Amino acid sequence: MAKITIIGTGSIGSAVATLAAKGGSEVQILGRNETKVAEVAKEVGASTGTIGDAITGDIVVLAVPYSALADLAGQYSGQLDGKTLVDVSNPLDFETFELVVPADSSAAEELQALVPGASVVKAFNTNFAATLVTGQMGNGVPTVLVAGDDDTAKQALIEVITAGGVQAVSAGPLKRARELEGLGLLALGLASQEVIGWTGGFAVEK
Repeated sequence: MAKITIIGTGSIGSAVATLAAKGGSEVQILGRNETKVAEVAKEVGASTGTIGDAITGDIVVLAVPYSALADLAGQYSGQLDGKTLVDVSNPLDFETFELVVPADSSAAEELQALVPGASVVKAFNTNFAATLVTGQMGNGVPTVLVAGDDDTAKQALIEVITAGGVQAVSAGPLKRARELEGLGLLALGLASQEVIGWTGGFAVEK
């Protein structure tokens, strides 16, 4: 049984918690709002805590905005060594709808530089929360694209995702997070313009 800690109780954090619990993982949820943490945990049967509490998972999902990544990396510092650390963020300026990281980098690569002892993986940023919860996207199954340099870490996350009933495939090394963040930007832009719905998105057919 995989042990997974999710930091953040927004839509994606809640969706990943639901997905992981559905697949039989042991889930811990940490957040700043104790009431919200308790609500999400009750739905999925997870243990709870506040941000700053000890991490129990071997896989740690930072389900927080890009702007919060550096603070969390500093707060947890050595606790993240040896962990699979999942970045789900889309580093956007929501006024201009442009990426705020350099073209030759990504939020995930910046996070890896802050926590060199962890194995950073980019995932979930191209998926909408509703599709992860239902396991459906249109007439098919959503696909989570996973990028990272540590194949063991990627495979561990892929197994958690597929156990929950959603497809997951390796998108290559961590530098592919640059393309994934561009794809996340495109998906959010299309949904915000109502070109696609929040139950839609991109999928990969095998």
